[in-house]
Amino acid sequence: MKNQNELTKTIQELREIAKDFADRAYSPYSQVKVGAAILSSKGKTYGGCNIENSSYGGTVCAEQVAILKAISEGEKKINLVYIYTREGWPPCGICRQMMSEFASSGLKIIIGDITGKESLLDFKKEILPLAFTPKHLK
Repeated sequence: MKNQNELTKTIQELREIAKDFADRAYSPYSQVKVGAAILSSKGKTYGGCNIENSSYGGTVCAEQVAILKAISEGEKKINLVYIYTREGWPPCGICRQMMSEFASSGLKIIIGDITGKESLLDFKKEILPLAFTPKHLK
């Protein structure tokens, strides 16, 4: 992907974007603020926050918002996803499935919390090893 210094700088930038978006979250029901930032295969960054709805099925996760923004801007693949919550929560199942749809071959996921703890995970090996992907439909 990048050398270690560039990767560290990229992760720091994504963390700040994700934290900023967490502050924008609309979460009057759960009170949980989630921010996400992604790095596309073209090197652009996109952020998103969770947006709740009184009809809970209408709620959209931060990761989904960021990915949908990227795809709507012409991106095709994502290389890196940073997910920030105070507690360091992992992505939900729907978000994992959405990530699998647009994952580059080396997609990495970073989960960060308020203390600064971060976990760097390989999407295919650690997050969703048996993903249902478009390949299954061919």
